[in-house]
Amino acid sequence: MKEINISQVDALFSNEYYQIEFLFYFKEEPNTKKIRNALKKLSAIFWPMFGEYGNGIISFKKYVEDEYYDEDVVDQEFHIPATEKERLAVYSQYKLPETKKLFQLKITQFKNGMVLVPKMNHLAGDGYSYFYFLSALAQFSQHTLLPSKSSLLQLFSRPHHHRTILKNFSFKGTDINPSEQSSQFTIAVDEISRRDVQSLIREVSESKNFRISTNDVLSAMAVKKLVGAQKEFEGEFVELTIPIDVRRQIKEYGRRFFGNGIMLHKMRLKKNDIEKLPTDELAVQIRKSIPVVSKQSYVDYLSQLEEIISEGKTEKFRPFDPESGCLVTNISRLPVDKLNFGTRPPDLIFPLIIEKNAAAVLVKDENFILRFAF
Repeated sequence: MKEINISQVDALFSNEYYQIEFLFYFKEEPNTKKIRNALKKLSAIFWPMFGEYGNGIISFKKYVEDEYYDEDVVDQEFHIPATEKERLAVYSQYKLPETKKLFQLKITQFKNGMVLVPKMNHLAGDGYSYFYFLSALAQFSQHTLLPSKSSLLQLFSRPHHHRTILKNFSFKGTDINPSEQSSQFTIAVDEISRRDVQSLIREVSESKNFRISTNDVLSAMAVKKLVGAQKEFEGEFVELTIPIDVRRQIKEYGRRFFGNGIMLHKMRLKKNDIEKLPTDELAVQIRKSIPVVSKQSYVDYLSQLEEIISEGKTEKFRPFDPESGCLVTNISRLPVDKLNFGTRPPDLIFPLIIEKNAAAVLVKDENFILRFAF
């Protein structure tokens, strides 16, 4: 049996509520047998995904296909609604059921293509890890004859699972049980011109001699929309949470780290500023708040999480609080070209998980899509 202690960041997702789940539609159907074979092979390499969680430890015994993989054939066509709102209503039916397993994958074959839905518990890893695994799965699904395990490892960078390499940690999780978020919310979608975003970045650079990023601008737009769309934020401040991937800055992690290699950056914004400041000035505030990520600053962040746990501050031990703040996640850089399972990359990618008072940054052709839930 393989075992590994979860990290301080993993523990934020240990209540099993947070999931990562996307729908991928392919007009040209990949060979499902090859996907099944690749899944079995990769289960030994990405083993924490195929393990079970209990008492601060992820453990893995063996891969049993029926526990992780399902396949169905339906005598109907897959319909693609015209708008994002309609798509959410239609595609929600393909969400996978709750399970104690950290990963599930279901394939549904339609008359006009195939839908693939992988679901991963956030405890197993973050969005980077999710697509890291799917990219590997796609790569090995293209081979007619899968090579041996040793040969597989020569074809791509093997992930590492040293989750507590920076700081030893043992989590029991007996006193920390964050409450679930509401499932009742309204969906809104804005399409933002990429050119407009780039123009705003240039204007700030020229007028203020200050550099802001695309994510700063989109985060500013998102928080203004979320706060302006409802009266739920009654206090003077609103807490904005932005996930920051730390793999590039933390050499002990690196691009092959499989797990939650993120820092959940939180900043307090005055509600009045959010409502009245122009987008460029709010984006500057956001950029100035972003911390410099180093090994020491990240270790300090992990120590802060441990302190929250030891003091039993349940209300603070959660990715974000939808009652007093909002979350903006940028997933516009999905590695679409790497998700070729043998025919072509997916013709449609749609995130199935929605959280209240959260915004997701997506991409559509030359524009950005901001999808809100409030």
